[in-house]
Amino acid sequence: MPQHDEFDRIVRLQATLQRQKIDGLLVSQPDNRRYLSGYTAPDHGIQESSGFLLIPAEGRPYLLTDSRFTLQAEAEAFHFKIELYKKGLLKLLEQLASRMGLHTLGFESDYFLHSTFLRLTHMAEKEGLALKPQSGLVEKMRLIKSEKELNLLRKSTRLNEKVFQSVYNTIEPGMTEREIALAIDLTMREMGAEGPSFDTIVAFGTNAARPHAVPTDRELQAGDLVLIDMGLIYQGYCSDMTRTFVAGKPDQTYLDRHRLVRRAQLAAINAIQAGVTGFAVDKAARQVLIDGGYGDYFGHGLGHGVGIAVHEEPRLSPSSRKQLRAGMVVTVEPGIYLPDWGGIRLENMVVVGEEGCETLNHDTTFLDL
Repeated sequence: MPQHDEFDRIVRLQATLQRQKIDGLLVSQPDNRRYLSGYTAPDHGIQESSGFLLIPAEGRPYLLTDSRFTLQAEAEAFHFKIELYKKGLLKLLEQLASRMGLHTLGFESDYFLHSTFLRLTHMAEKEGLALKPQSGLVEKMRLIKSEKELNLLRKSTRLNEKVFQSVYNTIEPGMTEREIALAIDLTMREMGAEGPSFDTIVAFGTNAARPHAVPTDRELQAGDLVLIDMGLIYQGYCSDMTRTFVAGKPDQTYLDRHRLVRRAQLAAINAIQAGVTGFAVDKAARQVLIDGGYGDYFGHGLGHGVGIAVHEEPRLSPSSRKQLRAGMVVTVEPGIYLPDWGGIRLENMVVVGEEGCETLNHDTTFLDL
C-alpha cells in the first residue's frame, strides 16, 4: 500500500489524541499496527509481539521492536523512527516517555495482557505518567474504507472467487474435507495471496450443520451437500465468501432450502444503504427465514465488517443498533443449520453506499439455482 496512506492516518490519529489530551498512544493490536504503519510482521501470539507503535500527539511516530525485525521494520514503516528494545519493551518505553516529555499515555485496553498492564502501571507510577485505557480508537478510523482500500477489497474478492473455481473443478468423490481445504490454501498462495484470512472451512453433509466446522478426513460421497467458507489476504486486505452446493444432482429439499437462503441474502442486500441499522438489515434476512419455517435454524448474526481484518466492525445482527455509513464493507451470510441434515450458508461482501450497495462478488455460481 502506498506509504502516504499511513502518513495521512497518523495525522488523523494525532488530531484525535490532541483533542482528547493524550500525549502518546501505545498501539499493540496487530491489525491496527499494520493499518497505521504498513509494517506486516505477524505476532506469534499476544505474548510474543513483533512490535509496538508509539504515536505521539505531535511529531514523528516510533516503531518499537527487537533485532529480529530491524530490516523489515526499516523497509516497511517508512514514516516511523525504529527503536529496538534490548532490555524489554517497558524499559525502552520508560526512556522514550522521559525523552519525549509524555505526561499521559493511552494504550489499547482490548488487546493488552493484564500482566503487562501491571508492569506498565508500576513504571508509570515511578515516572509520574498517567495511563489512559483506550478502546476502538484506531478501529473507528478503519470503519470507512478509502477508494484505494475498496479497490484492494475488490481485488481480494475477485482472487478469492478465482481460487474457488480453480479448486472446485478438481473436486470429486473420495476427496476428504481436509484435502480440499489444503488445496484451497495452497492455491491461494500460488495465485498471489498472502494466505488465508481465516481457517478454511470445508464441510460435507451433516458436518455443514456446524457454522464453524473444522475439516476432517470425511470422504465426499456422490450426493453429499458441500459447504465451503473461504477467504484470503491480498496486499493486506481480506475477503470472505461461502458457497454451498451438492456433489451431484440436488434433490428438491435441497433446492427449496437453498433458494430460501438466497432470498434471505437478497432481501438483506436490498435493504443495505447508509443510515440503516445493522439490526434492520439482519431482520430483513431473518424474516425471510422465519416466514419459510427455518427461523429457529439461523443462530448467528447476518454479517460483519471486513477490511485489514476479516472480522471487524460494523456488525449486522439482532443487537446492532448502529447505523451503516457509506464506505463500510460488510458480509451478508444468512444460513440454516439442521443437525440431522446439514447446513446451507451463502455469503457475499458488499460496500455500503448512500443509496443501496455494491456487491463485490461477481461469480454467482451456486447462488441462484
